[in-house]
Amino acid sequence: MTITSHLVELRRKHETLSEMVEEAQRSPGIDDLKIAELKKQKLKIKEEITRLSAH
Repeated sequence: MTITSHLVELRRKHETLSEMVEEAQRSPGIDDLKIAELKKQKLKIKEEITRLSAH
């Protein structure tokens, strides 16, 4: 897998997580811990995108 294709995949995952966070925040029955976990995953992906983009 090239860095470019890896970045594309990471961005896709980041966008999916963003949508999941937004949906979870609109759902009254969703646990705040679940939302926090999704945000943590999203941040890790964002950091990886930043790290790979810098090279």
